[in-house]
Amino acid sequence: MLPFIRSDLALFTAYKPHPGSDTAQPVSSNQLDRLDTNESPYDLPSELKEKLAWTYQQVIETNRYPDGAHEELKSAIAEYVNESAGFSSPVFTTTNISVGNGSDELIRSLLIATCLGEGSVLVANPTFSMYAILAKTLGISVVEVNRNETTFEMNLEAAQTAIEQTQNPPIRAIFVVHPNSPTANALTAREIAWLKSLPEHILVVIDEAYFEFSQTTIVNELLPLPNWVVLRTFSKAFRLAAMRVGYCVAHPELIAILEKVRLPYNLPSLSMAAALVALQNRKLLLGSVPQTLNERAKLIETLSQQPELQVWDSATNFIYLRLKQNASQLQDTTLKALNQQLKANGTLVREIYGGLRITIGTPEENARTLKNLQVALQV
Repeated sequence: MLPFIRSDLALFTAYKPHPGSDTAQPVSSNQLDRLDTNESPYDLPSELKEKLAWTYQQVIETNRYPDGAHEELKSAIAEYVNESAGFSSPVFTTTNISVGNGSDELIRSLLIATCLGEGSVLVANPTFSMYAILAKTLGISVVEVNRNETTFEMNLEAAQTAIEQTQNPPIRAIFVVHPNSPTANALTAREIAWLKSLPEHILVVIDEAYFEFSQTTIVNELLPLPNWVVLRTFSKAFRLAAMRVGYCVAHPELIAILEKVRLPYNLPSLSMAAALVALQNRKLLLGSVPQTLNERAKLIETLSQQPELQVWDSATNFIYLRLKQNASQLQDTTLKALNQQLKANGTLVREIYGGLRITIGTPEENARTLKNLQVALQV
């Protein structure tokens, strides 16, 4: 290892983007049903792409930096947040919004603002891996607790003990996904009550990346809780994964700190334009959500009839399943073989935490997924 590089960086691996370079894939990537990254299976409609192309050609000056304050976009986001919370009059304004190059940038900024050099972060596994990965790249300690193997609810007793006993450095932030990835379960009333009970010196980050599918939010709980922040993204239901736009909603004082921490001009002009177009046409874009939820129900119903599979209910645009076997090396081997067989037949899913996470695709993709799973289980 290079002598000037931090020694701890040799101890963990980087996030592996999907689709990866694993073997047993078809020759052409065009043959793949990419159901491994929880994206929308639907691209932007052609008329919106044409509008963005016109904006790029006629409005955006590529020799100029983007709008570094994001004011127009933040105003549109605030309007949408108020709408999604069911407020009849505006409650959140641009002072409650910060925009990032994907939610990952905002996660990193929150870690810098709370834990860097002073604190640890708490996560409940299985969950979104980037919380721990980003913390470790910053040299921040990660305290991990588990979840119930059946319900995937956080082990709140273990989490409370960790908060009380972790010192040097103490826990300064906790990250949860609502609904959780990869297990697709929403926060329970008990979990939310526990999060509310935490002292104000601990930042509570609730990642609502899948809000548009779950329609369950805690954003209307934020006002009396200055230590809470909600993360959201345009990468899922809004179909803008390629544009990398995320945002967070929080108390103005926290937003002001994040504005100090973020890099200048962090969001490209075309990405901002795309997010604005998406918000202006949200009824059109979010019109695909009911079909996704109907397809999800069909997948869960059909796969639950497979005697080899344990399939959980889902509050989002993916499902999580495991093989019905005792935890053993044989199960891991069988699961890996099942995943490889799916890849060989053209279906990419995510093998994670002893199970498979399958994004809901188009009806055609879902039909092929069911067929490929049934074939793979018979091998």
